Amino acid sequence: MKRTIPLMITFFVGMLIIISEFIPHPPFNTIRTNLEDWFMIIAGFAIILGQISLLTMTILKIKHKKDNWQYYIVTIVSFFVMVAVGLLWGTQKQGGILGDGMAVQAIFGAKPFDYLFTNVYQHLQATMFALLAFFIASAAYRAFISRSPESTLLLVAAIIVMLGRTSVGSSMTGFLPPSLGFLHLPNVAEFIMKYPATAGQRAIMISAALGVIGSSVRILLGIERSHLGGN
Repeated sequence: MKRTIPLMITFFVGMLIIISEFIPHPPFNTIRTNLEDWFMIIAGFAIILGQISLLTMTILKIKHKKDNWQYYIVTIVSFFVMVAVGLLWGTQKQGGILGDGMAVQAIFGAKPFDYLFTNVYQHLQATMFALLAFFIASAAYRAFISRSPESTLLLVAAIIVMLGRTSVGSSMTGFLPPSLGFLHLPNVAEFIMKYPATAGQRAIMISAALGVIGSSVRILLGIERSHLGGN
């Protein structure tokens, strides 16, 4: 019964959501709205649970002085600072326990939470993506090595697109007459991005959607039980 009842609830709720998408009339639309509200409430508790888990793991790593444990202290301090300023003075559109904190806003030019988010978090995020660019370049270099017809095609297409997006590519084919404009590297690059690349992206999205549908059906029928802690 510990598994049967959750599986029955999963099947019943899933079928209600599916039916409400095809019959958007009472009582199905009302039931769907209520279920979505319940989902948001459960998701809120899940976030709290995740935060508690993060704090517990971080504190244990600091306590046992795991590798690079000093950085986990920064995580703890940052977490409590953002929570504290968010609760005390709120965010841009929501007041906090102490109101909007006009005196504090006069010092920072914004609420402390928004100030830290804009001037610290966003810069750290930009730095992280900037560092990832080097790993992407390294992976692209390995992918562009011509070892097979497929990798050769990828290499040629990538070179055309990169050259077509620069002034060098325009100057390389700028001597061609207007009648041969379709051979200009910028036009060829645009063609590749507009048709072959878009077709490939849509194929990937369709395949991903079919995978989601398959996984959903397995969950509704009780074949997939990993969400219950089983295999």
